[in-house]
Amino acid sequence: MADLAFERAHLWHPYSSMRDPGPVHMVRSAEGVWLELADGTRMIDAMSSWWCAAHGHRHPRLVAAVAAQLECLPHVMFGGLTHAPAIALAERLTGLLPDGLDRIFYSDSGSVAVEVALKMAIQAQLGRGHADRTAIATARGGYHGDTWKAMSLCDPQTGMHSHFGAAVQIQHFVPRPPIAFDADWIDDPARNGLGPVEDLFAERGAGIAAFIVEPVVQGAGGMWFSHPQWLAGVRALCDRYGVLLILDEIATGFGRTGALFAMEHAGVTPDILCLGKAMTGGMMSFAATIASRQVAEAIADGPMPALMHGPTFMGNPLACAASCASLDLLAEGAWLRQVPAVEGWLRRGLAPAREFAGVRDVRVLGAIGVIELHRPLDMIRVHAVCRDRGVWLRPFGRLLYCMPPFVVTAGDVARICEVMVEIAGWP
Repeated sequence: MADLAFERAHLWHPYSSMRDPGPVHMVRSAEGVWLELADGTRMIDAMSSWWCAAHGHRHPRLVAAVAAQLECLPHVMFGGLTHAPAIALAERLTGLLPDGLDRIFYSDSGSVAVEVALKMAIQAQLGRGHADRTAIATARGGYHGDTWKAMSLCDPQTGMHSHFGAAVQIQHFVPRPPIAFDADWIDDPARNGLGPVEDLFAERGAGIAAFIVEPVVQGAGGMWFSHPQWLAGVRALCDRYGVLLILDEIATGFGRTGALFAMEHAGVTPDILCLGKAMTGGMMSFAATIASRQVAEAIADGPMPALMHGPTFMGNPLACAASCASLDLLAEGAWLRQVPAVEGWLRRGLAPAREFAGVRDVRVLGAIGVIELHRPLDMIRVHAVCRDRGVWLRPFGRLLYCMPPFVVTAGDVARICEVMVEIAGWP
């Protein structure tokens, strides 16, 4: 058996201290919605392993696709070479996305996909003759990854990267969209959040290359569900002021919000789109940055016509094969029944938490359930309860949430909700 004492002394975990890293569970296998620990304990993976295992773990068709690809071509550099899985995935993606959003750059993680999108935007503005457009704008409360440029777009005060201070480049921020997803839209820019966007563009637009935002759902920055009309308004303002719109669908893409892509709730098409996480069904890390033809042509017209990025594992055949199999499952349409069912189960199961004094809000959208508390949770206590109750949750700060695989049953969701409500009721 692996030595946990050695692990504790030498391995860093996400957002953890080497001096006091906190407890970890030793997982030996996973299948469907279940994680099995080394001692035989089983836990429902209510997080889809950070939102990526949409079809559950080790789906047989995903495993078969990767195994078959492993037999012939595990990896080859994408510089000057290509392969069938990369082309097949591009065909599937362009078939799913709006017309014209079809110039695809593969990378190996969501953060890198965001970095590539920002490079695309700045190079495209340069190609259009706007050399001064180098700044990026975004909304507060967002999260776009942990790499250097991406983290500069996370909330500068409440975000997890705020302690880097002046080392992080200052970007332009507007307030978080204030109107909730299911609230009535207010057609007043001073109250619906569009006024500050237009004010920024009017004052600083000549220096702004792009506006980046997570459509409808702000994920790790606060699990906030915003009104789709705000996104539609931002699209119109970007067009008016010559700012490119980047949508970060790394967490929301491929059915999680009840639409195949969250941007569909607003009827909006971006200039650049970032995808990742569930694209491979959680089999491995992979991402894509997809630009419009106009953006690609503007880059080609610039002083440096090549897009200046090239990851070693770009277009990895194993990841492409897994993604093709994952998109085939989505194309069969089971998620169109599964996600609304999960949403209904979550709404019913989490509703009792509204009665607790320590709960600020309960919100559900698609296969996402959130209990927002007034005070941060005791993570060590949560960790122990997860093992005892057989439900794996990973809250952050005041946010207790779940994003289960689409294949969960009503009983699975009831169990998840019971544990979340129990934790939310702690004094």
